[in-house]
Amino acid sequence: MLNKISILTVFIFLIVSTKAQEIDPEKQWSMFRGNLASGVMDNANLPVNWSTSTGKNISWKTAIPGIGHSSPVVWGNQIFVTTAKSELEDGDVVTGIYGSIGSVPDSSVYEWKVYCLNLKSGEIEWEATAHKGLPEQKRHPMSSHANCTPATNGKFVVALFGSEGLYCYDMEGNLQWEKDFGVLKSNFFLAEDAEWEFASSPLIFNNLVIIQCDVATNSFVAAYNLETGAEVWKKERDDYPGWSTPNVYSDGGKSIVTVNGYKHRGGYDLQTGEEIWRMSGGGDIPVPTPIIGDDYIYFNSAHGKVAPVYAISKKAKGDITLGEGETSNAYVKWAKLRGGSYMGTMLLYGDYLYNAGWNGRLTCFNALTGEEMYSEKAGKGNSYTSSPVAADGIIYIADNDGRVYSVKAGPDYELLTTNHLNEVLMSTPAIAGKYFLFRTAQHVVAVSAKDKPTFVY
Repeated sequence: MLNKISILTVFIFLIVSTKAQEIDPEKQWSMFRGNLASGVMDNANLPVNWSTSTGKNISWKTAIPGIGHSSPVVWGNQIFVTTAKSELEDGDVVTGIYGSIGSVPDSSVYEWKVYCLNLKSGEIEWEATAHKGLPEQKRHPMSSHANCTPATNGKFVVALFGSEGLYCYDMEGNLQWEKDFGVLKSNFFLAEDAEWEFASSPLIFNNLVIIQCDVATNSFVAAYNLETGAEVWKKERDDYPGWSTPNVYSDGGKSIVTVNGYKHRGGYDLQTGEEIWRMSGGGDIPVPTPIIGDDYIYFNSAHGKVAPVYAISKKAKGDITLGEGETSNAYVKWAKLRGGSYMGTMLLYGDYLYNAGWNGRLTCFNALTGEEMYSEKAGKGNSYTSSPVAADGIIYIADNDGRVYSVKAGPDYELLTTNHLNEVLMSTPAIAGKYFLFRTAQHVVAVSAKDKPTFVY
């Protein structure tokens, strides 16, 4: 009898342990660029080569109507992605180093949707229409009306659609709550009519939803209760419109929300919203997300006089703005005043920090010292808006024409392979459960070591 009880106890323990391992948050790609936007998922065992033309190592390919630049997020066997579908035929997305600041003229009605796909089959498990109506903001020709990547914690999934609101669903697609913030005008600060649409993504941390809204008027950063949507705190911000997603780091026992910005880059206490530190300067159209290291937070931005990269101590307090020509102070470990990117969030992998430029130039820095190890053009693309990700010693960077370049991680540049998706690719890929997931202009594509592809239309 004792042996049977012992065997049963071991069996139950194994089941519980396996289930706990499956829902380990650090193993889920739960927000933009995965856990705390790190962009890293080792032990992924991704295939070396794939192609949508031949079907090689394409597990499935599922059509998603509308236009959306949000990235896929994954929890367990569920993938979440957003889109905005026009009642008319969807317009084109322009690629290339696009110089015009103008907006796309459009007066059609849209539906803003959240889709849930099965990770293994690509089948659509559910779809939910969050909002229907005329867009409050116009989009840039390279942009969409669904740029913000959703976030999930395995119990809820939240989707932010800018002026069309913030929505929370359970994992079966049932709406839990929604919030309307009014018009969040995301325009070029020097040209009011140059509307480019909202793009900052939400994050979930300790049962809080954190959002950053740097817009033309009434900018703020805020925290909401994930289960109820109740406001926990909200702090006004005075900054130019930006498109950066916030992040969270720990300074000892305190969790701090960190945000990119031009007038106000900084950190806020996660629980109270109290400002911990601030810094001004940099590129005046901030898009990239802050990246968290062991001791430092890494920022980059571009446009204007400088395009900097900063390594800022997690111990930062007060105003730590650099003086004219300075590259370090008590809390700024190092700074490169030319070297940041306009669109791409950086990648910290091992001892090195990788920055991918809009023109495809990949620059590698020693993360501790700021020493530049190399700066090389990755591939032959004309424009790159996707941020780099990494797995098993390989850096992946994609251009807007759907070519994905594999670069060996480390201080020496080595291009390993080039793979083709053969569709416009504006968003950053996700890595989860041995799958490499791409959101192209028309599809979500799953790459893994499979022989027979599945196409779901």
